[in-house]
Amino acid sequence: MKYNKIREMDIADGPGVRVSIFMQGCMFNCKNCFNPETHDFSQGKDFTEQTIDTVLDLCDKSHIEGLSILGGEPMHPKNIEGTTLLAKKFKERFPNKNLWAWTGYKFDKDLKDKEVMKYVDVLVDGQFEDENKNPTLHWKGSSNQRVINVAESIKCGKVIEYKD
Repeated sequence: MKYNKIREMDIADGPGVRVSIFMQGCMFNCKNCFNPETHDFSQGKDFTEQTIDTVLDLCDKSHIEGLSILGGEPMHPKNIEGTTLLAKKFKERFPNKNLWAWTGYKFDKDLKDKEVMKYVDVLVDGQFEDENKNPTLHWKGSSNQRVINVAESIKCGKVIEYKD
């Protein structure tokens, strides 16, 4: 598994100041994706225990509100194991900080029963659709995508959208 980049202070991908990691590799290749450099699974840097330690150390600052995991596709079968391990270690170390993730997969169809969902607070799901692009949307790029409160959705057995 590989990752593309880590942002130490990100204010665009979730609320507050956050650390963001962009996983490498995506099979969706959405038209006009804002991260096409993350699509090729053979590119990027090796995702290791040291990568996880670096991300966690960056999160260990009082001004960091949480962690965002994007891509590429963090939930792809080649990436989900590493994404799950990072998410688990993050929530163990920072139970009061929030974890956001973005995916082209659908929560209710593909992800609700995956272990990683135990650790994700907010999931933005669905592939970016250029024909539904809307730059005024909060936390998502196209109107077909959903911003989901994961814990509430699992508890209620249906998708519950996140409210700011």
